[in-house]
Amino acid sequence: MPSNDARILLSAAIPAAATGAIAAVISGVVAGGKGAIGAVLGCVLVLAFMGIGLVVLQRTAKSLPHLFQAMGLMLYTAQILLLFIVMALLKNTTWFDFKAFAFTLLAVTIVWIAAQARAYMKAKILYVDDPKKNGPST
Repeated sequence: MPSNDARILLSAAIPAAATGAIAAVISGVVAGGKGAIGAVLGCVLVLAFMGIGLVVLQRTAKSLPHLFQAMGLMLYTAQILLLFIVMALLKNTTWFDFKAFAFTLLAVTIVWIAAQARAYMKAKILYVDDPKKNGPST
């Protein structure tokens, strides 16, 4: 993974994981062990969905740059839809606290998206290919 991609991934994953850890502590205090389990599960789910999505988006940007914006919009829509489907499937579970799971899912998702947007704004990514690096075009 190129350094810009890894930097953006870490810039989004670290604050999101920290938010999940804070949510797990708060949920553990408020709802007990089931709350902590729900919060950890919510955090892991968001980190997995968003991390995989970012990797897919970066690979698409490199191979099909003209589809980057459309792919990004489609990917975020699919991720949010999948998260809602998972929430609907786990709604009546009893092995963790669903409220802690849902609030952690929401909080970690918001932090991930905000941190990723900030990382992209601060990144110095060239949007014009350097002809010296790519060789002469024929």
